[in-house]
Amino acid sequence: MNAIEKLTEIFGKFPGIGSRQAKRFVYFLLTKDRLFLENLSKNLLSLKKNIKVCGFCHRFYQSEISRSNLCRICSDKNREVETLMVVEKDADLENVERTGVYNGRYFVLGGVVPILEKNPEKLVRVNELLSLIESEMKNNGLNEVILATGVNPEGDNTRSFLMTLLKKSKEKKLKLSTLGRGLSTGTELEYSDAETLKSALENRH
Repeated sequence: MNAIEKLTEIFGKFPGIGSRQAKRFVYFLLTKDRLFLENLSKNLLSLKKNIKVCGFCHRFYQSEISRSNLCRICSDKNREVETLMVVEKDADLENVERTGVYNGRYFVLGGVVPILEKNPEKLVRVNELLSLIESEMKNNGLNEVILATGVNPEGDNTRSFLMTLLKKSKEKKLKLSTLGRGLSTGTELEYSDAETLKSALENRH
């Protein structure tokens, strides 16, 4: 296997990238000069060095911004502590945050639960979520959890799994809500516009 094939195989492991697109990335890089490639390599290597995982929401964030183990959002004392939005991935959190329609806090599951999955706790941060909810209800008055997963088969299954799990919890005072009208079938939060998200949040149930 030559260098082109090896790099194509690596790019092909990226989510949503097929073999043809992966090879296009490789040929694109071959057209760039040495400075571009060195800069790309430098930034790739810095990812693990400078990026940390937030101790609260589990999103990735730039460690140089804060000396604590919390990201900018979770360390903001002006955020509403009564609501917690559960999203699938970092990109969903960032898209909701850009709209400015939500001022609560977040939790990133780190994935979805495929249909018929026998060990969902190995794919998403279920145990961490349950522990966080229990702690926040006790210490900060958390009273609502918004399950903001995608409106697609895997998102629906993930939401159903979490809803069942949380309803079985001993915490009966916790309100569980899901995004309402505004999100059409097949939609991922990552690609939803501000007005759509605002409508979905306002009409959550």
